[in-house]
Amino acid sequence: MTYVIGAACVDVVDGSCVQECPVDCIYEGARSLYINPDECVDCGACQSACRVEAIYWEGDLPEDQLRHLADNAAFFNEPLPGRDTPLGSPGGAAGVGRVGVDTPFVAGMPSSDG
Repeated sequence: MTYVIGAACVDVVDGSCVQECPVDCIYEGARSLYINPDECVDCGACQSACRVEAIYWEGDLPEDQLRHLADNAAFFNEPLPGRDTPLGSPGGAAGVGRVGVDTPFVAGMPSSDG
């Protein structure tokens, strides 16, 4: 099981969760953050730190957020736009830095500013 970042993070990318994650498994796309399901240790520190209430334990995802479970995994397991290979599990977001692209699902979401 893992934690999942949902729609409330899109275009907000608060980042308070990143600072609390003890295993550095929260990666930054262009419009959202993503939790690597293979690196997450299910501690919940990110959820309590999230100021926009965008993080859910996967078993508690509301129905309207279920698509984000597969999408968070796709960020790591499928090649992102402009990349030839998946990001995979690089062992920590700090070493990767801002990825700067999102999954097609998040990239296609309406902008929060209009």
